[in-house]
Amino acid sequence: MSAEHASNMSELPELPSSSTEARKQHAEISERIRSYNEAYHVNDDPLVSDATYDALFNRLIELESHYPTLKKNSPTQEVGAAPAEGFAKVKHARPMLSLGNAFSREDIVDFLARIRRFLNLTAHSPVEVVGEPKIDGLSLSLRYENRQLVTAATRGDGSEGEDVTANVAHIDDIPKTLPDDAPDVVEIRGEVYMARSAFQKLNATQAETGGKTFANPRNAAAGSLRQLDPSISAKRPLRFFAYSFGELSESLAQTQWNFLQKVEGWGFVTNPLTRLLHNADDIMAFYDELATQRPDLDYDIDGIVYKVNDFELQLRLGFVSRSPRWAIAHKFPAEKARTRIKAIDIQVGRTGALTPVARLEPVTVGGVVVSNATLHNRDEIDRLGVWVGDLVVVQRAGDVIPQVVEVILDEDGNHPNDATPYEFPTECPKCGSHAMREEGEAVTRCTGGLICPAQAVERLKHFVSRTAFDIDGLGAKNVEAFFELGWLKSPGDIFRLESDHGDAIRKLEGWGEKSATKLFDGINERRTIGLDKFIYALGIRQIGQATAKLLARHYGSLAEWRSAMVAANEADSEALRELINIDQIGPGVAKDLIEFMAEDHNREVLDDLQGLLTITDVEAPQVSDNPVNGKTVVFTGKLELFSRNEAKVKAESLGAKVAGSVSAKTDYLVAGPGAGSKLKKAEELGVTVLDEQGWLDLIATE
Repeated sequence: MSAEHASNMSELPELPSSSTEARKQHAEISERIRSYNEAYHVNDDPLVSDATYDALFNRLIELESHYPTLKKNSPTQEVGAAPAEGFAKVKHARPMLSLGNAFSREDIVDFLARIRRFLNLTAHSPVEVVGEPKIDGLSLSLRYENRQLVTAATRGDGSEGEDVTANVAHIDDIPKTLPDDAPDVVEIRGEVYMARSAFQKLNATQAETGGKTFANPRNAAAGSLRQLDPSISAKRPLRFFAYSFGELSESLAQTQWNFLQKVEGWGFVTNPLTRLLHNADDIMAFYDELATQRPDLDYDIDGIVYKVNDFELQLRLGFVSRSPRWAIAHKFPAEKARTRIKAIDIQVGRTGALTPVARLEPVTVGGVVVSNATLHNRDEIDRLGVWVGDLVVVQRAGDVIPQVVEVILDEDGNHPNDATPYEFPTECPKCGSHAMREEGEAVTRCTGGLICPAQAVERLKHFVSRTAFDIDGLGAKNVEAFFELGWLKSPGDIFRLESDHGDAIRKLEGWGEKSATKLFDGINERRTIGLDKFIYALGIRQIGQATAKLLARHYGSLAEWRSAMVAANEADSEALRELINIDQIGPGVAKDLIEFMAEDHNREVLDDLQGLLTITDVEAPQVSDNPVNGKTVVFTGKLELFSRNEAKVKAESLGAKVAGSVSAKTDYLVAGPGAGSKLKKAEELGVTVLDEQGWLDLIATE
């Protein structure tokens, strides 16, 4: 080691007192850190000791804590450098979506039939798919710019993931550079996993050294990848299979099969068991073949993913909610085990739902120790005939909550002698309010509303959850603790924690300046949020992520949505008709929305949050010279040139709103043969009527 590199803490310059001096010092140390990174990670020839490197790296972190703008393009955000606290968030250029599931041949036949119907194909038209083993690991997106790896991110909530770039630097299956023929922007997606053989060796080592052992390879892979210290990740034997792509600056291939061949040539590992399939018989034969091979593979798979091979057809098929229409996961049967029910407890959810949970004698199912299982509702208990003390079969499929699927009686059909029938409560176990079951519903609900502490706490947990506000440092346990202390009663209180209780939080046992600062930074980072996530975070009954996005897209801004929900409270109002007319929103969902907005305390919560947050409007799709952007379109009659679903997806991709009925706000009615009352009403209202070819001519942009 040369003398010029033998730095230590005493040789560091003093912390600068001005931003100009800070930028200069930051630039100088950054240059040194990058040279050390290249020597260590690329040339395998370290130039300085760990202590010297850490001292310099910590100085960068210290500078950035005083001058946050220095984080941009800093080594602290690059491959080979550990983030100071937690993981930075990465917004996916294209969402990382989940898949729908299939469990039988009938499901597969239905999947292929749906594709044919959507594309307006005949019942026997061939649909070529690629079958890929579904790896039981952790989804990862790798972004390359100018053929260099710049970001690695977990899936997160599909829109935003965690930055784990530094943690993938030592995964051999992930190229750090791409060849010269690669586009300027490439996102390669796949699965990080741990081989079974490597998992067994890791657990043996962990046990010998007193470290944490893992329940299964998936948990080991996830725990290894999501380390705040990349040096720990570097010691774990992680692998990566590439299987799809995100944003591309130019096309890579015309089919999934050719895409996999292309990226394999770039140095990525693709699964060698992947198969090109042509019909349901091929698919089921491949499924049976992999199910037989599954126990002997050196990695865990929990099913097979089928993707339409042709990318042009994928584009036409598009997406529904959070899943692509052109792909499905064919799951292997759930793993089961026998155990005994020790007790049945009631959990109260954010909407007041009373959910019975079986407390079990611990049993291993699918490599995971299970001690609780859902019984869903009163009807399920009655259907299964569950008594406390029964011997039962418990099932767990993937990450699904374990559930009781069968009660085992003796040969005479009797329960064990010490088993007792379970009486479903008529009062909320948390607040004592009456628990009632509305006609037509399977769920029993507490009628206490926000006076019920369980509902209040669960709504707050939902508000800060990963798919809603996703506030770092404010997990379920902290929400409960702050609620018990009286510091957190409504969502707005979250954004007053620092000003009202900052000093007290710092003094709490297990807290301190560092963890409190992380919490407050996490809260402040979420003071600006999109309208769809805001609506979802409110926890309105029946308003999931997909419905929240529909509402946000339709109304555009919080002010418009609020005023529309108030106006819709009047029977036969235009606002009510418009709400129900939104695709996928019917009278039941409309009723819950209207009732939520009619409650004084809910409006007070909204007023409070509006004063604390910036809720961003929904941006219209980026389309140029498009005559249907922002217009309302209705399709009617028998469409022959395209299916109804394909027409709807295309219209929405161009920024149009698709409605189910004609009104004065309708801009275009697209009428196929057999159009009836909608056509007549459109003519009466003076709405522009187009046939199918007229619609295609209107939206043609090339």
